[in-house]
Amino acid sequence: MSAPALLAMSWRDVLFLHWPLAPSVLQPLIPPELTLELYDGTAWIGIVAFRIENVRPRGLPAACGIATFGEVNVRTYVRGTRPGVWFLSLDAAHAGAVVLARATTGLPYHRAHVDVRREHDRVAYTSERRDARAPSARFVAATRFAAGERRAAPDTLEHFLVERYAFFAACGKRIVRGDVVHEAWPLHAASALLGANTLLTAAGLPQPEAPPLVHASPGVAVLARVPIAERR
Repeated sequence: MSAPALLAMSWRDVLFLHWPLAPSVLQPLIPPELTLELYDGTAWIGIVAFRIENVRPRGLPAACGIATFGEVNVRTYVRGTRPGVWFLSLDAAHAGAVVLARATTGLPYHRAHVDVRREHDRVAYTSERRDARAPSARFVAATRFAAGERRAAPDTLEHFLVERYAFFAACGKRIVRGDVVHEAWPLHAASALLGANTLLTAAGLPQPEAPPLVHASPGVAVLARVPIAERR
């Protein structure tokens, strides 16, 4: 039985960057209640940068949105009662959202200045963490969307990385799961130019030497459900 929908919003101008990692590097960061998910024996770490638009209680029109702000998160992939995401950090440019999310879900949100700016087919992202509860971190990137749109094919690596419809978080002494509902990601081939990126080292991970696997999307409309206790 699904939890009731709580919030509606849109995720726009989304940049996915992914790097392969040895499972032994990520396993210590995953709670024992969850299983680190692998693709062909490899774990993956991702940075996802985007703009959240028109956050509002479910049922209200977009014109009644109470918040629009940038976010950059660091995530890996896990399985509980369903496949999902485990976040190592979430940097957001809305102090109220940071406070509310930390209090209600336990997600490791941090206050940051995050700017997501589109000009034609190019999107620039900058993020500077401003939260004393976590190590400082900076992220600067730009992407250019190629023409043409597709959906990730089932059983492929890109489907494994982007088609995730739940997150898990440690809220007090329990693990909670939050489900999201949206259409399959409309994906574009994209290139990315990375400037500063200390998000991974701030999370205790090695700095990648290889360039990332890049995906980009104009975005989706999202319904977020009330987080519930994870039971297996």
